[in-house]
Amino acid sequence: MLTTFLSDRAQRVMLLILTMIAVPIGLYLGKPVIAPIVFALVVGIVVSPLAERLATIGVPRVGIAILLLLVTTSLIGLLVLMVEPLLNMLIEQLPRLKAAAARWIDTLSGVLRGIETISKEIEAANGGGESDTKSALPSVRDALWLAPNFGAQFFIFIGTLFFFVLTRNEIYAIVGHLEPKLRRADRAVARYFAAVTLVNACLGVITALVMLTIGVEYAMLWGLAAAVLNYMLYLGPFMIICGLIISGLLQFAGAFSLLPAAAYLILNFSEANFVTPWVVGQRLAMNPLGIFVAIVFGLWLWGPVGAIVALPVMLWFEVLMRPDMLNEAKSASRLHPAES
Repeated sequence: MLTTFLSDRAQRVMLLILTMIAVPIGLYLGKPVIAPIVFALVVGIVVSPLAERLATIGVPRVGIAILLLLVTTSLIGLLVLMVEPLLNMLIEQLPRLKAAAARWIDTLSGVLRGIETISKEIEAANGGGESDTKSALPSVRDALWLAPNFGAQFFIFIGTLFFFVLTRNEIYAIVGHLEPKLRRADRAVARYFAAVTLVNACLGVITALVMLTIGVEYAMLWGLAAAVLNYMLYLGPFMIICGLIISGLLQFAGAFSLLPAAAYLILNFSEANFVTPWVVGQRLAMNPLGIFVAIVFGLWLWGPVGAIVALPVMLWFEVLMRPDMLNEAKSASRLHPAES
């Protein structure tokens, strides 16, 4: 009965609104299954040029799938092992951070006398900082509960990656005339990821050396964090800056405490405005607001995995919908070489 009172345009608008509500809810509820599948597909697209190169020299498709599966899972495992010390460091520093926060608020309360009560409450709560830190750590029961879930998601990831690399040609052959566009989008994502990985690795090394020169504790871990979090544009560097501000306030006094964050800010600004546009070749002809919203949406949807895959997925779809985007980006870089 309702359709008789609504025009076709109104029905389409309502259907679009319902779809925009239903799709994010479905993606959020399906996170344990969909997130590892999408992550595996992105990894498979990134390694697709290498798979094609191995196929041209006569390596069997099964051998290519097994080899790339072993290489990618080993690299991801190595990255996780490298990030673990940084997380342990943050957990160990929680009591120290609480004590520093109490001192800062106590200093401010000398100027703003209206917050003396709040300062006393924080100082009282600081006495149990160590126990609070320990209680925040996952228990054995929590670990046993999370282990099967992680194992299932890891199994989904490796299964999707293996079969995608193994049957990628057959899958693309099914779509017929869309196959050239799909392969072009794959190459765009692979080139982007390879270039950004190179830039991030250099940024991590330089950040570690600069922090080591300044005298920041755990300089190597800060370099690793800078390299990894730089995959999340805007949000990652912001997290590093906040962390370095806290670290500087804990280690140094006066204006020198802001030096680590300022040094990283200069490095990140130079990387984002000069190095990355030169290395990537201005291929990211996308709206910065769209990039930021996509990363925030991916972070809310699937956590760190969503934030990492958001930009490659967005780039893949944009190249698929606009195959001439890369040519437009190159011409724009020639007309406006200073823009990023």
